[in-house]
Amino acid sequence: MHPMTRLSKYHGLGNDFLVLDDALTDEALTDDQYRAAAQRWCDRRTGVGADGLLILSIDPVDADILKMVLYNADGSRAEMSGNGIRCLAQAAYRAQGRTGEQSYMISTDAGLRPVIVTPTEDPNTVQASVAMGSVGELDVPNGWHALQCDELRPVAHLSLGNPHSVVGVEDVAVPDLAHLGSLVPHVNLEIIEPGPELNGVTMRVHERGAGITMACGTGACAAAWAAASWGLVPAGSTEIVVHMDGGDARVRLHEPAVDHVTLIGPATFVCDILIS
Repeated sequence: MHPMTRLSKYHGLGNDFLVLDDALTDEALTDDQYRAAAQRWCDRRTGVGADGLLILSIDPVDADILKMVLYNADGSRAEMSGNGIRCLAQAAYRAQGRTGEQSYMISTDAGLRPVIVTPTEDPNTVQASVAMGSVGELDVPNGWHALQCDELRPVAHLSLGNPHSVVGVEDVAVPDLAHLGSLVPHVNLEIIEPGPELNGVTMRVHERGAGITMACGTGACAAAWAAASWGLVPAGSTEIVVHMDGGDARVRLHEPAVDHVTLIGPATFVCDILIS
């Protein structure tokens, strides 16, 4: 009989994750074993189904210090996830029986990220604010020419600890995002249009290692930064609403260092799972 593994499932605006608390496992798996487990458990037909697998480690001395390791649904390891880190923080929050506002410092493959968790009226949902750090510019990714973007179309290649390419479009519903994303599978591809409000943008995303997802937190930050730099929102906007298929996130651009951003959005507990 196979030993059973305890998982919990969460989502951030429909971007869903399985969380494995390493304190509940008899022994840690190797990186290759976690990669294989992510592929098996995240499969939406033969597994539980999720966009990724999060490994949660809580510091045995200071419970406010956490570690996150993220494996995409295809088994690849990702540096950072804005939705995933909120889900991981909520998993720790629930495991510790917290009830009020709680601050965490979370170590990721992209560095340290401070997170503040705030309860809501829904016992299964929290609001979480993540200091996402700086937005950096990247070189044009390999294979970008295959998308055949109009030279006049605004494009930004950005890093939030993980790679993003943001493209401005007239209507996010028109492009074949699955096809475009397949041409640059090594980056997260966001297409954005302005509005519907003055300080808002609408975004769809094809995520590296997962395909089209309902939301992307790091992608929302990249989209907001690009929108501000392109003038898609009023000059001086310090908070931008990013509308995604799964719901809305808020991104704060901090003055005077406008390349420093904070992501604010919900995380929701779905269920606990025992799986072999």
